Amino acid sequence: MSHSYRLLAVTSAALLSAACATRPAAPPITGPTPPAVVPKPVSPKPANALAAGVTLASPRTLTVEQAERALPAFRLSCPALMRRTDPSGLTRGTDWQPLCAEAAAVQPGSAKNFFETRFEWARVGTDAAFATGYYEPEILGSRTPAPGFAVPIHRTPSDLVRCTRADGQTGRGRIDETGTCVLYYTRADIEDGALANKGLELAYAADPIDLFFVEIQGSGRLKLPDGSVMRLGYDGQNGRDYIAIGKLLRERGVLPPGGANMESIKAWMRAQPDGGRSLMRENPSYIFFKELTGPGPLGALNVAVTPRTTVAADPAFTPLGAPVWLDVDRPEADGLWVAQDTGGAIKGANRFDTFWGAGDYAQVTAGGMAAKGDALLLLPRGTVERARAAQAAATLAANAQAQP
Repeated sequence: MSHSYRLLAVTSAALLSAACATRPAAPPITGPTPPAVVPKPVSPKPANALAAGVTLASPRTLTVEQAERALPAFRLSCPALMRRTDPSGLTRGTDWQPLCAEAAAVQPGSAKNFFETRFEWARVGTDAAFATGYYEPEILGSRTPAPGFAVPIHRTPSDLVRCTRADGQTGRGRIDETGTCVLYYTRADIEDGALANKGLELAYAADPIDLFFVEIQGSGRLKLPDGSVMRLGYDGQNGRDYIAIGKLLRERGVLPPGGANMESIKAWMRAQPDGGRSLMRENPSYIFFKELTGPGPLGALNVAVTPRTTVAADPAFTPLGAPVWLDVDRPEADGLWVAQDTGGAIKGANRFDTFWGAGDYAQVTAGGMAAKGDALLLLPRGTVERARAAQAAATLAANAQAQP
């Protein structure tokens, strides 16, 4: 078929050349020269919450259920809140110490008053909130390779390191044979055997599409042949950019706007001759797993995430461990959450990913979640005033530097 197409193209080109040889030259175009198109300046995206701007908002009214559910998650987050550096620039570890001490002493039934009165509520930036959902899927798998279980699930390789490449960028990569830091293997590289025979196989999945969506979720359960369950937790990523395949299908008109939910994407992939393999390879990001034996999947703070309470956020705009209030156009996502996780696609201010746990309800809710609305952070008192002072100082310094 390709040979016939090429012959047609050559023949058409020859006919076009012959026609041009006998056609009189076109008269020159006269008239005013159209004005040059001047591209509109593109404002740089803010690097963190301080650059995006933060403003005080009035506290919202919580339900008792929301507050009581969020309190244990906030307590679990407190050690990390007090210890880690906050890349959002909004808080310091010492800011959280009084709140964490108080949270430890809150009695049952008093969580609502604690969250409503002991924090200041703040809005970061001016964009509307956008919330998606994730869950803990269960797929068929085996600890050892067997007929029907041939898709390897990999541990984190030892040669995946942080290093500085020749272009000056520092991130996850590997040191090649010349001692140079280069990007790590892509999904296609790994599927083609880049990690074979290295003893990195943690387990084996029955279906590559199912495993792909476990990677997107970041954790999952393997239903083993004997009926037992092996839990998988996120352990690393190859450093490659995450490409959303649902977005690709919408942009290409394969699936309609609003129709690219998880089930429709899976159905389209399974209908392809290659089982969706080429589409999955357009997302070069690859996730490495470890076996979990604790109470649940672990989030970015290395604590178990809680269904209907944990939300993934961008730590450059939301302090990890902080409570987050959502009011969106999907009522089931309204209420108080705790930022305990991150995600490759969760970038920017007011971008969140709500965790729904495991099971059919969790899968349906998370798979169809695409909610817009409002988001507020609950922060230690005095945070916003300090942030605004820092913003003003940075603006003055930038203006002074710009003066001739």
